[in-house]
Amino acid sequence: MAQCVQSVQEFLQDSFVPLVAALCSEEAERLARRNNLGFAELLKPFCRLTSEVHMRDPNNQLHIIKNLKIAVNNIITHPPQPSAIRKLLNEVVSVSQPAEGLVANVITAGDYDLNISDRSVKASVPWYSNWKETLMELNTSTFYSATTPWFESYRECFLQSMPASDHEFLNHYVACMLVVSSSEPEPVEQFLKLSQEQHRIQHSSEYMYPKWFIPNTLKYYVLLHDVSTGEEQRADTIYEEMKQRYGTQGCYLLKINSRVSNRGTDEQIPDPWSQYLQKNTIQNQDCYEDCYAVISNKNTDQLISDGLDNEIKDGISNNFKTHPLQLDHPSGSLDSTDYLKATTSLQESKKLNSGMPHGACLTLTDHDRIRQFIQEFTFRGLLPHIEKTIRQLNDQLISRKGLSRSLFSATKKWFSGSKVPEKSINELKNTSGLLYPPEAPELQIRKMADLCFLVQHYELAYSCYHTAKKDFLNDQAMLYAAGALEMAAVSAFLQPGAPRPYPAHYMETAIQTYRDICKNMVLAERCVLLSAEILKSQSKYSEAAALLIRLTSEDSDLRSALLLEQAAHCFINMKSPMVRKFAFHMILAGHRFSKAGQKKHALRCYCQAMQVYKGKGWSLAEDHINFTIGRQSFTLRQLDNAVSAFRHILINDSKQPPAQQGAFLREYLYVYKNVTQLSPDGPLPQLPLPYINSSATRIFFGHDRRPAEGEKQAATHVSLDQEYDSESSQQWKELEEQVVSVINKGVIPANFQPTQFCLNRYSDNSRFPLAVVEEPVTVEVSFRNPLKVPLLLTDLSLLWKFQPKDFSAKHDEVKEPGKCDDDMIGTEAIAEFLINSEETRVARLKLFPHQTGELHILGVVYNLGTVQGTVTLDGIDPAIGLQEGKFVSNGLSVRGRQDLEIQGPRLNNTKEEKTSIKYGPDRRLDPIITEEMPLLEVFFINFPTGLLCGEIRKAYVEFVNVSKCPLTALKVVSKHPEFFTFGANTAVLTPLSPSASENCSAYKTVVTDPTSVRTALLSSASSVDFGVGTGGQPEVIQVPLPDSVLLPGASVQLPMWLRGPDEEGVHEINFLFYYESVKRHSKMSHRVLRHTAVICTSRSLHIRATVCRSNALEDDEGRGDNMLVFVDIENINTSEAGVKEFHIVQVSSNSKHWKLQKSVNISEDKDTKLASREKAKLCFKAVRCKNSEENYTFADIVFGNEQIISSASPCADFLFQSLSSELKKAHVQSHTHGSQRAVKPSFDEAVRLVQRCSEVDLNVVVLWKAYVVEDNKQLILEGQHHIALNTVGKEAFSFPQKQGFKKILGSSDWEDLEQELPEMALLKFFRPESTPGPARPTPEQLSNLIKTSLHYPESFSHSFHQKSLCLVPVTLLLSNCSQAVVDVMIDLRHKTTSPEALEIHGSFTWLGQTQYKLQLKSQEVYSLQLKACFVHTGVYNLGTPRVFAKLADQVTLFETSQQNSMPALIIINNI
Repeated sequence: MAQCVQSVQEFLQDSFVPLVAALCSEEAERLARRNNLGFAELLKPFCRLTSEVHMRDPNNQLHIIKNLKIAVNNIITHPPQPSAIRKLLNEVVSVSQPAEGLVANVITAGDYDLNISDRSVKASVPWYSNWKETLMELNTSTFYSATTPWFESYRECFLQSMPASDHEFLNHYVACMLVVSSSEPEPVEQFLKLSQEQHRIQHSSEYMYPKWFIPNTLKYYVLLHDVSTGEEQRADTIYEEMKQRYGTQGCYLLKINSRVSNRGTDEQIPDPWSQYLQKNTIQNQDCYEDCYAVISNKNTDQLISDGLDNEIKDGISNNFKTHPLQLDHPSGSLDSTDYLKATTSLQESKKLNSGMPHGACLTLTDHDRIRQFIQEFTFRGLLPHIEKTIRQLNDQLISRKGLSRSLFSATKKWFSGSKVPEKSINELKNTSGLLYPPEAPELQIRKMADLCFLVQHYELAYSCYHTAKKDFLNDQAMLYAAGALEMAAVSAFLQPGAPRPYPAHYMETAIQTYRDICKNMVLAERCVLLSAEILKSQSKYSEAAALLIRLTSEDSDLRSALLLEQAAHCFINMKSPMVRKFAFHMILAGHRFSKAGQKKHALRCYCQAMQVYKGKGWSLAEDHINFTIGRQSFTLRQLDNAVSAFRHILINDSKQPPAQQGAFLREYLYVYKNVTQLSPDGPLPQLPLPYINSSATRIFFGHDRRPAEGEKQAATHVSLDQEYDSESSQQWKELEEQVVSVINKGVIPANFQPTQFCLNRYSDNSRFPLAVVEEPVTVEVSFRNPLKVPLLLTDLSLLWKFQPKDFSAKHDEVKEPGKCDDDMIGTEAIAEFLINSEETRVARLKLFPHQTGELHILGVVYNLGTVQGTVTLDGIDPAIGLQEGKFVSNGLSVRGRQDLEIQGPRLNNTKEEKTSIKYGPDRRLDPIITEEMPLLEVFFINFPTGLLCGEIRKAYVEFVNVSKCPLTALKVVSKHPEFFTFGANTAVLTPLSPSASENCSAYKTVVTDPTSVRTALLSSASSVDFGVGTGGQPEVIQVPLPDSVLLPGASVQLPMWLRGPDEEGVHEINFLFYYESVKRHSKMSHRVLRHTAVICTSRSLHIRATVCRSNALEDDEGRGDNMLVFVDIENINTSEAGVKEFHIVQVSSNSKHWKLQKSVNISEDKDTKLASREKAKLCFKAVRCKNSEENYTFADIVFGNEQIISSASPCADFLFQSLSSELKKAHVQSHTHGSQRAVKPSFDEAVRLVQRCSEVDLNVVVLWKAYVVEDNKQLILEGQHHIALNTVGKEAFSFPQKQGFKKILGSSDWEDLEQELPEMALLKFFRPESTPGPARPTPEQLSNLIKTSLHYPESFSHSFHQKSLCLVPVTLLLSNCSQAVVDVMIDLRHKTTSPEALEIHGSFTWLGQTQYKLQLKSQEVYSLQLKACFVHTGVYNLGTPRVFAKLADQVTLFETSQQNSMPALIIINNI
């Protein structure tokens, strides 16, 4: 049970006190009423004696009575009605509430912290480590549980309002005070009248109520004298007369009202009555009026309750009061009077009572006089009367029973001898209807026992109760027996020194008898209240709880609620607190409180239980409690609490069925609507549904992308439909940095901020994003509906705050923020937004800024409602698949908001950040609206999605300026500049040739003369025209806009040539269009537009080429140094794109130093056709061209009848772009590999010359046409492949060698090879040399310094008969291939050393000078005349001379390698 203010002994003593009746004359009552009090009320605060009292027991032993209290009540001639008692008890509990504002006590029980009372002590359970300490603390604490003043008020009121019954005498009147005023004309006659009235009430059969203890009731005569108005002398005279008539022991002169009304009001007199009368004045009046004044006969005495105003009484002769039912202890605060039905008269009386203080005419001396009066009455009147009565009863019992002199001497005899076993309750007959006559000895014993109990003589009382119990049980008078058992148990407990243990089984028998046999729940309840308090004092909480729970029943909700609550407190106060039992019984108590109409107490019980169930995963229990709390709070108009409780039901992951969730939601909306109606102009409330995943919020700046229109395809740019890709995002950032660094001459500005169109949880949100005025800001909010019922959001829009600023001014002037209306920021609202059950759905909300400044997006605002429920058909939930615009709201919706609060990324850079938890800012919801900027839209016309590798296709790009300001400096940057070109500077001006337009060719073509077939047609071009060699980055391409400016609303269409990437597969090619405003802005310097082109390429041709020295030393013009170029072409297309065959239509060369001269193919066909998997080999002669440091020479060898001008766009563009990308790769490699060399001085010039000998700077372009069958139509595709020949004798490929192998081998073989590759690659560990030696040319490079050629007849006829020696003239041509002076050594004595040569060829000799030393100047061709001598016929190899070469300033000689490459055979014939 809860902690009580009184100790258990005080409680038991005060539960049963001697009752004294008061009978007043009207005048006496009027004197008392001057103090706003009745006479009985006047005495109330002074009814407890402050000193000990002595009396003697029947054995003449002195008995001390401590702290005695008496009760003085007005006489009531009708017993209280049960319904009236119930109403009174209900209101007593209702008024007594826990005081608000007090600090709640936190009781810790196990892992529960319970806010229950105002004292703070820990309690724990054994399975926690610190349970010993907390239990010790618990046990040593005096007050460790909560107080429940409403229960104490109820208990007190219940005990005092119990009607008197015949089987016990505890609440029978022992004495009667007769009160008369000294101001009456004949006070003594008035006393006589009152005495007769009392006698008539007690002894006539007309009055059955009240009950009197003994026939000879003590009458005590009180003369009431008003000091302020009465004559004191007269009062003394009357009093003297009284003393003579009634004796000094039987009368008293009480002087009151000493205080004169006009005395100084400064004197503060205490008001001890308020605590006793609070309940009366506030709660009992209507109860009495409604329930007690039910007497139909008007002549019958009218019933008037205590505390009513004097005006109500209208000269009644016999003013017997109604039953007082007043309480002796204060209750809680008066803040709950809303529940009471108050009539007008009651309200008036309240006003009078509250306006007039109690005891206004009394001084402190009067207080002492009243106290003295009670003491005198008790000492001289009441106790002597009781003592005498006990003696008389004792004597009567002894004489009737024939027992020894005293009961005390008989007690031993009764208890020591043979005990008769008591019959059990079940064996006893139902004799509860048995009545004893008043003179029955059994009742006399009970009467004596009760008198002894009232004067605290508990030992004698116990003996009498025990004796009476046996007699009653023998007579099977069960009601009497139960009463004796009950009081025997209480007496045994209250005996000083505790000579015997508390007989709890007596109480249990009594309770069972009252409840089951006598059917008297009131007496059973009293038993339980007494016994539970005793058990609690002995720490027998479990037994007390069981007792309390046992008496809960359906007949009284209030009683059941209070007892269940006390049982719950028993569980929490046990040695090992049973927290969950506490909570469960609190729920039961709350339920019963609710049924009893005690809404506040019900709410409190549920709230206390909620502390236990909260957060433990018992979701259904939590839902039930929260729902009830919400309901009760709403009933009590505690709307905020109601909203909070319903909110909890909705936001927890509810396991309720859909119908229940729908009910909860409707209830919540209904409550919320009431809250908002109370304060319609207040701030919008925070709504709990739907959930918002704030971190998933995405912000998009700009207009939505236009859809494709036929062949016109808009740039993909960025949209909210695209998934975020960190790799892609990084690529775009790098591209933007690249173009910005080009614009800013290689330096990225410090304040550079990469453009971010879409901000999300992965993007860098540490800076304030930039938005442009008049361009929409789209916020994508992710909503989740956790319920199984659909939610309907209406009028959904963003909530924002805006601060206007002028960024064009020098100091960012802040404009005075006027009304933030749609003139500044336009807000788009979604009329209806449905979220189905357990669905996650995103809403895209737009803002349209019309002014520059700082925008802060705070959250969303919307009406939350539900969809009208429909009947399910065939078990299908109608909520599933509801379409927007096709549903009906049930009309119940509330407007509220939810804030978007995004937590930034966790900081982890510094040591401090790593050791603590700190989060950086996330500013994606705080964009800065900048001044107007141009806005570019790009459209691609006829843009292909599939190409052959190397295929050239012409498309058009349309640039549109859709803003109101011009744009300039339009550039495009891509990682794959070789994929597209806008043409050279002259391309736009050059009209297309008629033949090109006829054939729809992407190239610039010219019809050729048939005679010029296979002969090179020359042209030249500068790389500067194609954007190569300008020193800029090749990836950044200037878009050739007319006048370099695109005006507002203007559009420009430009041709764009595309070339399919050399590698097959799907390619994503990113274009970043960069542009600026003509006017410079402080916040935003440029804008970009993104486009990702997806191209799928199919295999076409694979080309390999080699270059080697020609044996011919001179060309047609007599110049030396010509070469042969071999080109191998293979068709590796496997008809993937419907390709029938490829035609090689032209081979062109591009170089500053070399040019193709002619084709040396044997075939006479005009062009080469290649079907699938076919190969062809072409051979071309290349010669040096005149040196030109600036221009490149283009040589076209045409196989058809149309020349493609390779030096014009787009052929040259793609060639130069591929060259620049190759050069870039080579540059990166040389930069990484040659970092040590960079430290040293540049190459020695001579060594560089040697190396240059074997280098060839020749680029070959193979142009082709492919015939494709598609939809029964034949299409002609064009394309070109590039091969860069750099080194003599080294094979070059049209695309990287590894990929080339893959193409040649086929994918399956290549996969096998790939699997083997990792095993073949060995790790190499080496230590780089610290000082590498000077770079030297390789022997291979040196061997190419001199090219040699032998000129001789293929066959020579000689008559050996005539002349035995045959002399053949041979010319040895030496050509210096380098730009340096070369020393040459020629050794003719050399014979072929290889054994194969000796076997095949005969031996010969050289005649004349056999060793030469020559010096050849740069590019010099030297002719040396030699003679070969043969002695017989045969085939001879003349390629025996060894040629050594060295640079003029070098020492080492190197042999040329050309002699051993092929034999120079001569046939000698005999004539």
